[in-house]
Amino acid sequence: MTTEHTAPYPEAARHPAIARLRTWMATHDTGPWLITLVFLLLLPLSVPRVALSDEVQYYAYLRSVYFDRDLDFRNEYTFFATQAERFGDMAVTNALLREDAMNPNPQTGLLRNVAPVGSAILWAPGFILADAGVLLANAFGANLPRDGFARPYVVATCMMTALYSLLGLLLSYRLARRFADDFAATVATLTVFLASSLVFYSIILMPWSHGPGFFLFALFLTVWMRHWRRPLERGSGSWLLLGMIGGLLVMTREQLGLLLIIPALEALWTYGALLRSRRWPEALQLLGRHGLFLLTLLLALTPQLLAYQILNGRPGPSATVAGKLDWRSPNFLNTLFDPGRGAFLWAPVLALGLLGLVWLARKDALLAGLLLAGFLAQTYINGAFGTTWHLRGAFGFRRLIECTPIFVMGLAALIGWLRPRVGPWPILGGAGLLVAWNVGLIAQFTFVRPAVIRRELVWEDMLYYQFVEVPGQVLSKLWTLIFDRCKLLTNQTC
Repeated sequence: MTTEHTAPYPEAARHPAIARLRTWMATHDTGPWLITLVFLLLLPLSVPRVALSDEVQYYAYLRSVYFDRDLDFRNEYTFFATQAERFGDMAVTNALLREDAMNPNPQTGLLRNVAPVGSAILWAPGFILADAGVLLANAFGANLPRDGFARPYVVATCMMTALYSLLGLLLSYRLARRFADDFAATVATLTVFLASSLVFYSIILMPWSHGPGFFLFALFLTVWMRHWRRPLERGSGSWLLLGMIGGLLVMTREQLGLLLIIPALEALWTYGALLRSRRWPEALQLLGRHGLFLLTLLLALTPQLLAYQILNGRPGPSATVAGKLDWRSPNFLNTLFDPGRGAFLWAPVLALGLLGLVWLARKDALLAGLLLAGFLAQTYINGAFGTTWHLRGAFGFRRLIECTPIFVMGLAALIGWLRPRVGPWPILGGAGLLVAWNVGLIAQFTFVRPAVIRRELVWEDMLYYQFVEVPGQVLSKLWTLIFDRCKLLTNQTC
């Protein structure tokens, strides 16, 4: 019998390149390559621009500090407000240039900015690179405006968000891979990305804080889990790094500081074990390292505290933000289950990812419990926003985007349990339905019926729109969607 007939892949015997590829795929994870490929295929559909009031506030820090060396945002706000007004959009003007009882300017005489500074810090490398590119192009006669408003600056900033989202996905995959195989980790990562709000705030509304915040939390978990179940081996260098990442995390979105409940609960668990066994020297050593972490965290927050002091006259956030909080979190359950705005109805994949923590708990109950605590902390703080918990006007529940690594790890554990029982194809089919649901909502939100869906989900005719109206309108606008997406936006400042 010839080799050709005994080889499991006859074509591989004739084509050594195919044989090498199959061997490589059998011995290496393909997930990171597939995740990167999908992300890069979506990137040409991106809409890099700064147009909405939140985007302007994040971006204003970067532009004002770099070019004006101050935190007086009047020229930034005026520029973007004027751009929007050309299309009849008064949102930036009303939100940032006008003052009322609910939105007062600080007593320092500066205009308010309720956004933290972390995103601007993370975007800075791209912004500086864009400025260098403008200088180089002008040296060759391009005559580009070097003002921080021109297209190269905006595109570079938005691409930094895309980069951080991609890095966050790859880190989330690696976290899931610790407890699941390549198939489960890959499908979980791509499904959570494509079937949740993350894809929208990575590709469409790019200059927001969610992509950078997601990356930082994934990075924090990655560093922290290097010594999971071995906390005494986590040395001073690791705690210094965790303190710096934690500080950036808080400066990117203040409420993300509650995710630090994860290492805090681990610390309590560890101290309990050490004290019960009377291991006093090790407990003291760990206490010193935790003190180093807290000191580094506080020092890392210095840029935010300085910005608060300059803007608000005190090292604290704007009264506009603090006044929204009700610490009883009356909308905790609404955050997840409200029929019109609930996170689990906008993106059912989040519910599946959370459910998957049950299967993760079978492998590591403590880790699953800590991840659940982090998720509940973010749900709690959103429910505490008495007047804005619903995020009306936003696509989905964007305040839970940073919990993506938790959902990925849970969903990967669930897929790992399901695959031997049902096979891969039902899993891929279910993932496809979840992604199709999210794509349909994106289409409704952006150009099919934005006036309705931006307020809340309307269930009466939802299935008709998702499976009939959306496909029809996507096909009729396919050319515009691919080559001229800005025409579909209300504010066409692309």
